[in-house]
Amino acid sequence: MNGQYPHTARKILIRAVNWLGDAVMTTPALQAVRETFPDAEITILANPLVSQLLFRHPAIDRVLTFERNGKHGGSAGRLRLAIELRRERFDLALILPNSFDSALIPFLAGIPKRLGKAADGRSLLLTDRYQEPRQASELHEVQYYRNLLGHFGITGTAETPFLFVTPEEDRKATLFLAEQGIDTREPLLGINAGATFGSAKRWYPERFAQVARQLSQEWGARIILFGGPDEQDIVKIIADNLDGACINLAGKTSVRRLMALIKRCNFFITNDSGPMHIAAAFGVPLVAVFGPTDHSGTAPCSGRAVIVRQATDCAPCKLRHCPVDHRCMTAISVDEVLAAARTLWQKETS
Repeated sequence: MNGQYPHTARKILIRAVNWLGDAVMTTPALQAVRETFPDAEITILANPLVSQLLFRHPAIDRVLTFERNGKHGGSAGRLRLAIELRRERFDLALILPNSFDSALIPFLAGIPKRLGKAADGRSLLLTDRYQEPRQASELHEVQYYRNLLGHFGITGTAETPFLFVTPEEDRKATLFLAEQGIDTREPLLGINAGATFGSAKRWYPERFAQVARQLSQEWGARIILFGGPDEQDIVKIIADNLDGACINLAGKTSVRRLMALIKRCNFFITNDSGPMHIAAAFGVPLVAVFGPTDHSGTAPCSGRAVIVRQATDCAPCKLRHCPVDHRCMTAISVDEVLAAARTLWQKETS
């Protein structure tokens, strides 16, 4: 099947992945769809957060949002979604997640061609399947998604993730910072201490605060703190340790506003997270702290990123919460992160 798939689709549905960081890593694959089907109408089906992330992305034409906690929840909601999609008369579905549910909906919608990975007992729901080679587990996620579609002859030129914000969103971000007394000439240091997946991926807020304070003093930078609604307590610890000398945006931004403000940052210190991948996609220099996750598959896909990690006997474990002593994170010192940031900053500014 590789390279032989007929590229005649007129209306394409792409079922997006569910996490922000994963969605960023699919953007080269989305571009491959655009390049392979330049005249097709390409629609992405995504949850509310990923819908915001990919809104007006140049690789797609439309965004459809499914509401798993709303009208599309439960069996009746899934059927309702399938009926909505059936009315659209898509002729090709590209299913990026590996779950049974993500293949079931296009099947129930009667989309005649349904392509995806053979996984989770869903092979009969697909018209053509990708059998992942064993060595593929060692690939970066960006390459995995490119290989998935490449198996069906869907190829493109983009090799690294890229995102898009509108000029108006850029303008509003600049205006917001100006209202906070931040001039466009002042360096802006972004700090992201959260990680939606779970506490195991989070370095310690007190250490983030020490790094932010030191780099702000050295670089003359202003500090902006990012975090989701469930991470406000973590971010407040950082703000308190900085005696309020920062802008605390935890739980106060939409995905679109988050993107525009991260794009404005001159440097970013972060855990392995969705905002990390957003920063990398915008080419923001960054230092990423990795603990329990496998950096070989999910590292920021950027030549302007440095990873700080300590090898431990139990990592990568990919657990949401550490059941023991969190040694993969406690082993990472403030001095290590500072040294990585200073080296990259010197490279960027020299």
